[in-house]
Amino acid sequence: MRIALALEYDGSRFCGWQKQPAGGSVQDALQEALGKFAGVPIKVVCAGRTDAGVHALGQIVHFDTTLDRSLYAWVRGCNTFLPASVAVRWAHVVGEGFHARASALARHYRYLLLNRAHRPGVGHARLGWYHHPLRLQDMQEAAGLLLGEHDFSAFRAAECQAVSPVKFMHQARIERNGDLIVFDFTASAFLHHMVRNLVGSLVHVGQGKQPPVWISSLLASRDRRLAAPTFPADGLYLVTVHYPACWNLPLDDDTLLLPFAVGSRAVTKTVER
Repeated sequence: MRIALALEYDGSRFCGWQKQPAGGSVQDALQEALGKFAGVPIKVVCAGRTDAGVHALGQIVHFDTTLDRSLYAWVRGCNTFLPASVAVRWAHVVGEGFHARASALARHYRYLLLNRAHRPGVGHARLGWYHHPLRLQDMQEAAGLLLGEHDFSAFRAAECQAVSPVKFMHQARIERNGDLIVFDFTASAFLHHMVRNLVGSLVHVGQGKQPPVWISSLLASRDRRLAAPTFPADGLYLVTVHYPACWNLPLDDDTLLLPFAVGSRAVTKTVER
């Protein structure tokens, strides 16, 4: 039997998703908890391998088991053995053809940026921060240029192992509520550090260092050296992963899971493949 789980976690407590020889990753914590509950070792596969410091509201994983336990038991039992900064939100039986990574249609990432003169205190490790005033309209215009299919090499980390840098951007949305700026990106998949690199370049535009059309020139250049520096991981969240309806996975209301409230003054840009 194959089971899918949805997780949320505070990434500041971990060295990233990927299992490490010395432990300390989200995968290490989850597999240990599942093993304690099941009484046998269990290996999991995730939808997106988040980096150190990156958080998740709806990470999806799958694992195989021969144990006959209720879905409620898998959730409560696993959460009993997980650290406080990780929680299973739901469990769902899927067919053997389901794969947390390969079956995904798109991923939705969100970056929370505090834009004020002084750094965050309460939001430390959960918010990015930029001290200069930013022009929201310029950033929104630039974000719209990211929509559709592009080679995102200019926003790809040097150590990225993705087979192809070509991805389809379904959504690029930026909204502001007071000092908080929220960046939302939904794409077929993301390259290593892609969202953090996108945010860095959009902030350059917002500060007036570059015009909005600069984003198009970066895409065309395919040269990471021409883009802005990578933004810190603190404000980055894997919000949810989209799958075909045939898998009947539970629908998440991510608006209830944000650690910080956001307003409704948004400009939304989306495009369908």
